[in-house]
Amino acid sequence: MDYALLDKKYVWHPFTQMQDWIKDDIVVIERGKGVWLYDMAGKKYIDGVSSLWVTVHGHANQALNDAIKIQLDKIAHTTFLGLSHPLAVQLAAMLIELTPSSLNRVFYSDNGSTSMEIALKIAYQYWQQKDGGKQQKRTKFVTFTNAYHGDTIGSVSLGAIDLFHKIYKPLLFDTFNAPYPYPYRFNGDAEACKDHCLQALEQLFKNHGDEIAAVVIEPEVQGASGMIMTPPGYMKGVERITRKYGALLVVDEVATGFGRTGYMFASNAEQIKPDIMAVAKSITGGYLPLAATITSEAVFEAFLGSYDEQKTFFHGHTYTANPLACAAAIANLELFEHNNLLHNIIDRAKQLDELLKPMQKLDHVGDIRKKGLMIGIELVEDKSTAKPYSWQDKIGIRVIEEARNHNLIIRPLGNVIVLMPPLCISADELAFLVDGTYKAVKTVTERA
Repeated sequence: MDYALLDKKYVWHPFTQMQDWIKDDIVVIERGKGVWLYDMAGKKYIDGVSSLWVTVHGHANQALNDAIKIQLDKIAHTTFLGLSHPLAVQLAAMLIELTPSSLNRVFYSDNGSTSMEIALKIAYQYWQQKDGGKQQKRTKFVTFTNAYHGDTIGSVSLGAIDLFHKIYKPLLFDTFNAPYPYPYRFNGDAEACKDHCLQALEQLFKNHGDEIAAVVIEPEVQGASGMIMTPPGYMKGVERITRKYGALLVVDEVATGFGRTGYMFASNAEQIKPDIMAVAKSITGGYLPLAATITSEAVFEAFLGSYDEQKTFFHGHTYTANPLACAAAIANLELFEHNNLLHNIIDRAKQLDELLKPMQKLDHVGDIRKKGLMIGIELVEDKSTAKPYSWQDKIGIRVIEEARNHNLIIRPLGNVIVLMPPLCISADELAFLVDGTYKAVKTVTERA
């Protein structure tokens, strides 16, 4: 069967200009093992983006496979509406043990967008019900430049990437937007950039504090905007200002959670204590869709009341807390401890300091940003002025296509080449990934 031909005939891919897809050669992946993906012809590639930032312990991991198979022989799915099941309860307890101490309640869903949709609805309803509704004016959210929180309408309203969101603006609700630190493109050093952004955030609160329900932020790293990383002390400053003015702090750890930054959660880097945290992506080790919105006990208590008060959080999904996904998530978290995975991430992150030095010297590499195993390589037309390539140059797309000649699957975010390998990656495999990326970047930018 010609799967590539059938794909072009019947399938519509996400974030893809299908006119180009239909005329180009495509890669059809048949299987995976460890950090490697294998196409239909048997050619292998390093999975340099963890299959869109989800794979943790590698593909076809025996412990994860076994956990799902064992649960499959018991039950594949049961509703979580009016019922419970052991694995969802066990996983919730594990998540509360791992996440910041301010969090105590787990609400399940099935992807990053839904976990953020739930977070914003909880934050909104919280103020409508808290203290008998005395602060019902708190209906607005503070969001950040270039933020991305998913693709459903509520989460898109929290986002600020025009390329993805501009066309839907008439459908969205308004937010207050604050600058997110982007030191590479700030006229000053990282400390000045941090101070500027915190001052702007505080000014928003001075002007609109009694309207603000919550600050919603990607801690430490903005992923989809191009791996933009905050200066030290910024997140602590955001927390301080949010607390000063009495709003809720919502952290989107969909991309950063479960070890990606070198911490189990990015919030741990500066000991942030959020009111609400959204997690997804790596929660099942990259196996099955699952997400969680985790709240403080104080937030949870605002939804308690008699049946006729109608304080219930009326939200849910058909596959909420799916038992197969919960089985994978539990096995995933057990492997973190059994394999001392955070230690491997720290070691590989140190290795990257050396591996990336030749990349930084290339004429069209403007900035390299890294936290843990989240890496963004920003390509520029002119290094001396940081002039970006134009959208029409398709420089990122051309680099990732060239990378396939070096047995790599990687992805761009505009002019930024993203590397986010499975967290189990070995020293040799990481060296292979960076070397192939270097060659692809050099070939394409020098040819351009």
